Amino acid sequence: QLQLVASGGGLVQAGGSLRLSCAASGFTLDYYAIGWFRQAPGKEREGVSCISVSGGVTNYADSVKGRFTISRDNAKNTVYLQMNSLKPEDTAVYYCALKAACGNDWLRSIRYNGWGQGTQVTVSS
Repeated sequence: QLQLVASGGGLVQAGGSLRLSCAASGFTLDYYAIGWFRQAPGKEREGVSCISVSGGVTNYADSVKGRFTISRDNAKNTVYLQMNSLKPEDTAVYYCALKAACGNDWLRSIRYNGWGQGTQVTVSS
């Protein structure tokens, strides 16, 4: 069963930074686009970013554009989400998942597989 594990969350003050990691166990991420999603209490899961198989194409939600950067290191079988200038509204559980390609529907979580446990990000004001 394909499953990803997100890590790197924590508590940070507004304006701070965190780097999240998305790792796979037992299979390679080389053939998959990877998306990052987040879910705040009482809210629906929302798409944050997606990176293509090659890493050459990246997508961002408007709410994080210019602050978050997605990248991948296939040698380490890991995808990263660098989050800068964090805001209290970024507080959520962050998840990563896989897809054949980001495509035009990259924001739709139902198109992804491999959901695993998320990592909590809390931004204090």
